[in-house]
Parts: sequence; structure tokens; C-alpha cells
Amino acid sequence: MTSSRSSLERVGHALVQTGAWPGRAAAWLLLPMIALVLAAVIGSLMKVGQIATWQTDVPIFGTGLTLNGLAELQWHMLTILVMLGMSYALAVDQHVRVDLVYGQLSPRKQALLDLIGDVLFLLPFCFIIGWLSLSFVEFSYNTGEKSDYGGLSDRYLIKAFLPIGFVFLGITGIGRVLVHLGRIFGPDPSPSVVNEDLNG
Repeated sequence: MTSSRSSLERVGHALVQTGAWPGRAAAWLLLPMIALVLAAVIGSLMKVGQIATWQTDVPIFGTGLTLNGLAELQWHMLTILVMLGMSYALAVDQHVRVDLVYGQLSPRKQALLDLIGDVLFLLPFCFIIGWLSLSFVEFSYNTGEKSDYGGLSDRYLIKAFLPIGFVFLGITGIGRVLVHLGRIFGPDPSPSVVNEDLNG
């Protein structure tokens, strides 16, 4: 029985880490985002409109890069960072939490409260928003949506990170459910063990 419970937690922990790793990797986008902000400020001061042009149609960039495109690229990177980063924030337990009684509960009761929240709110939210966002991406693809101000093209590529982000958030949520079940039915864990399980 103990072996079964520990296996359940191991599987859950693996799923949490799987859902979290894209957010950890996306954190590196902060560096190019800073560089883009500086480039946009310098380009604006120099009154540069067109930065570069080329013959071949490149996804997202089209056939050239303008100052507006540079500004839009910052927002695109921020979108990727947020959509992938939310699963990482959940995995390391740094998400927003309104703590009225949680801190006063035992680790087992905390796991039960987390389980209820994940099953009733997190997973249905991931499924509903992830499913609805698919039509959002499909519409963008079918209409060839692009910037109206001479910026970037192929907006469906960036909008695709909506369902992708919720898939990884859902994987993290399922992993958390398994970890919480293992804690509830296993030996009463200490707070340090709880944090170690989810933060890896």
C-alpha cells in the first residue's frame, strides 16, 4: 500500500515537472525582451521606421521588420512568457493565493484543500479556456490575421500559445492532484517535504 502511494506521488511529481519545464525555459525570454525595449527606444529616438527588409517571407516577420514590429515582438514574447510561466508558478507554489485559514491547517488538510481547488476550479478552467482558445487560433489562421500597423504577421502562431499554455497548466494540475492524493492517503508529511515534492 505504501509502495502504491509513493508511486502515485512519483508519477504526480513527474507530471508537475513536465508541465513546469517550458515556463522555466521561457524565463530566458526576459533577456531578449530587455534588448528589444532598448532597441525600440533607440529606434524611436532616431525616428527609424523600417529596420530591415528581405526577399523571403519569414514566419511572423513577413518580408521586413519595422519599429512597430519590434514593439509587437515585445508583446509576443511577453505572451509566451506568461502563458508558459503560469504552469511553472503553480508548480513552485508561487501562484496567487488568498490565505485565510490555509496556513493554520495541517499538511494533510492543506493537501485536501489544494485537491478540492485543483479538481473543482483549476482543471475545469484549463479545459474550458484551452478548448475555446482553439477556435480563436483557427480564426486567426483562416483569416491570415496580421498587424494593421505595418508590424508582424502570422498572429495565429503567437495565439497558439493560449491552448499550449493551458495544456501545460492542465498537466501540472493533474500532477498536483496525484501528489495531493498521495499526501492525503499516505503518512502525514512535514511542510518541508510538501515543498520539496512540488518544487523539485
